[in-house]
Amino acid sequence: MYVRDAKNRDEVWLLDHIEAMELDETAFRSRDYVIAMDEQAGDRAGFGRIRVHKTDDGEVCELTSIGVLEGWRGQGVGAHVVERLVSTARDKGFDVAYALTSESDYLEQFGFDRIPPARLPAVLGDRLQQKQGSIDTGAAPLRIATNRFRMPARLREAFKSAYAEDEPGNPPENPEDFGIDPDDATYKYDTGG
Repeated sequence: MYVRDAKNRDEVWLLDHIEAMELDETAFRSRDYVIAMDEQAGDRAGFGRIRVHKTDDGEVCELTSIGVLEGWRGQGVGAHVVERLVSTARDKGFDVAYALTSESDYLEQFGFDRIPPARLPAVLGDRLQQKQGSIDTGAAPLRIATNRFRMPARLREAFKSAYAEDEPGNPPENPEDFGIDPDDATYKYDTGG
């Protein structure tokens, strides 16, 4: 498993999963995202976004639209997406990154702190009201000093051996699903014996 920057070819996949997970797609730009990948199968497992807000006082960094596909949850995928987002924010010169989410407990394990809405930069105060009004009614503000991120060892280890679990209701496909009788079928390159 690894986390990489999103590419243009990931755009449709990202939009499909953002919509399916009912995440924030405001001002969508695929180049703002990172994607967790299974290097063996080439499957995408999760994603997240850095959104930079320009203000009169400078720029503000928000981590948003973080999602993990159902079959990959509980294996450190989200943790590594968040780690990559925080390190990218730090590399871009941000000392602090913010998140506006109802998943506060999840982010707190990495060093994020809940803060009162009044301590948010004005642009994020407006975003918080937007999110609470439509996308994430329980959204609360969090912040992290980008040099203070910490990865729990159990999530680092889980990520090393992460695999896609079959989703309930999606049994594996069989030749019979395609009208093929595996006992009688011949194949193009069948050598007959």
